[in-house]
Amino acid sequence: MGATQPSVSSPALQLLVERGFFEAASDLAAVDEAMQAGMVTYYTGYDPTADSLHAGSLLTIMAMRHLQQRGHRPIILMGGATAMIGDPSGRSETRKLADLETIRRNCEAIKRQFSRFIHFDSGAANDAMMVDNSTWLLPLHYVEFLRDIGRHFTVNRMIAAKTYRDRLECEQPLSFLEFNYQLLQAYDFLHLYRTHDCILQVGGADQWGNMIAGVELIRRVSASEGPVVEDGMGSGKSETDTAYCLTYPLLTTSDGTKMGKTAKGAVWLDPDKTSPFDYYQYWINCHDGDVEKLLRYFTELPLEQVAELGGREGKALNEA
Repeated sequence: MGATQPSVSSPALQLLVERGFFEAASDLAAVDEAMQAGMVTYYTGYDPTADSLHAGSLLTIMAMRHLQQRGHRPIILMGGATAMIGDPSGRSETRKLADLETIRRNCEAIKRQFSRFIHFDSGAANDAMMVDNSTWLLPLHYVEFLRDIGRHFTVNRMIAAKTYRDRLECEQPLSFLEFNYQLLQAYDFLHLYRTHDCILQVGGADQWGNMIAGVELIRRVSASEGPVVEDGMGSGKSETDTAYCLTYPLLTTSDGTKMGKTAKGAVWLDPDKTSPFDYYQYWINCHDGDVEKLLRYFTELPLEQVAELGGREGKALNEA
């Protein structure tokens, strides 16, 4: 796997590290300690602008599955409100905006897909839950939000983030709408921290800047006096604890190309959008050099078997 693996003790983090899911963390030792101490509630955000997840989402889905299997509780946050704005991360132009009714239909379809990987209603303490940030973002009052949340952010620091810096350096338009995205995502973390004891955000490496903004917002709010925004949903949780973030690597081929798309477009998990045959062909045609990595990510085979299969070539690999 190349780089030296960090030393961790909790079974959940050990697995993520061993199978290549770990990229970076705001405080890995603290996350490790929390996961050893008991159940950690963590969340990942998804963009519901389509009615299906795609192959590029599988990395975060499998990581959530592994964490849940080892006793931790996932929250799937559907960006019903933020999808109406559009995440500028990794984009060179403004994306088209989705309407609320379409987003709600998409959320229902995506939850059915998630149910194939993680459990929601089994009665276990770590059952997954799906939330939609439109339920708390849409009722917010703008002036109060600027006063209570906006004061914790500086434009200087925001435009230094790669997402915004790249757009400005390329002289591409960056709307005020998109510029607000980081504040809203940070507030999502604060809301889940207060209402569901969620102390960890996990996601792709391209979200690092937005995720750190959430960690910093919680830290700053903890140091300030009084509640932040009265949304009527506070749990009474004391804001003296610390929140963290952890990122996974982006799903790329051995030559650095981002995976999940073909010349025909996205490789969808919905068989009505990408046929089983095309889906199979996408994976079977992956470069032999990527096989071991993909087996680590997307199967639960023992690592010894993964290494053995990854060492095969040509016909021997196809027969496996």
